[in-house]
Amino acid sequence: MIRTGKKFSKPKLSRVINGDDVLPEAALAPEKVRLDHLLVEQHPEYNRASLQTFIKQGFVTVDGEIVTKPNTKILPDTKIALNVPDAPALPPRPPVIYEDDHVLVIDKPAGLLSMAKGEYCPEATLENYGLLVHRLDRNTSGVVILAKDPETQTMLRKQFQDRKTHKTYYAIVEGRPKLDSALIDLPITRNLKHPTTFQVAENGKPSQTLYKVLSSNDKYSLLELKPTTGRTHQLRVHLKYLGTPIAGDPVYGDANSAPRLMLHAGSLEITIPGQTAGTGNERRTFSASLPPEFSKLMEM
Repeated sequence: MIRTGKKFSKPKLSRVINGDDVLPEAALAPEKVRLDHLLVEQHPEYNRASLQTFIKQGFVTVDGEIVTKPNTKILPDTKIALNVPDAPALPPRPPVIYEDDHVLVIDKPAGLLSMAKGEYCPEATLENYGLLVHRLDRNTSGVVILAKDPETQTMLRKQFQDRKTHKTYYAIVEGRPKLDSALIDLPITRNLKHPTTFQVAENGKPSQTLYKVLSSNDKYSLLELKPTTGRTHQLRVHLKYLGTPIAGDPVYGDANSAPRLMLHAGSLEITIPGQTAGTGNERRTFSASLPPEFSKLMEM
């Protein structure tokens, strides 16, 4: 006998193909899909990362029930609702140090974010007041300059990139450095074990900070800091390495040692556009006084 082909191994499926039988409804049901994938199709105005954030924040309901896991599997025809709340009203503008037609210089309070994270941010940021040029950590206070037009933003940003700005910070640290003044010249790199933090390492990027002790008591010292490079968390990492972390630092020190991160951007020297046509640009220095909590901590 000559075999014309391989014997069909699933007689039930064979009968379905031949029209002699039907599969049960369960076998014909559509496959379930991840919730975040469905939202991407339904709301192309948002990227997937933002939609995942919305889900985790409880802004998405499935058949009327809040679901907070982006990988939840549901049927494609399930009723999904995205309910992103309206942005909250802006708080009063931070204290203005200087303002003209091109720039806004403010005294940033501790706690104010520099920029929004994702499509929805339930709080005010520096970007609500102007175009971002540089950033300060959330809990760092002091001088920040914002641009009012793209041309000025580009001009100011280039000065930071080219190290043509001069910044002075003030910090209260735990203890007292061994030297009253010195140049900290230690390379910094990202800590791969904790990717949101940084550390001193031989393979890091060159980083230099000039410091001077202004005053001290039995527990703390007030330092003047002048970074000549602008690495992320540079001052916090350098001072931790010296064994004198900034007071109140929740990442590189003891969050309970002070009411906040005791770091303040005291002054910024930068060139801004001239205010009168044909007068050229102007070199200016903007300053912000130390917050009251600095004096209180040093009086302890």
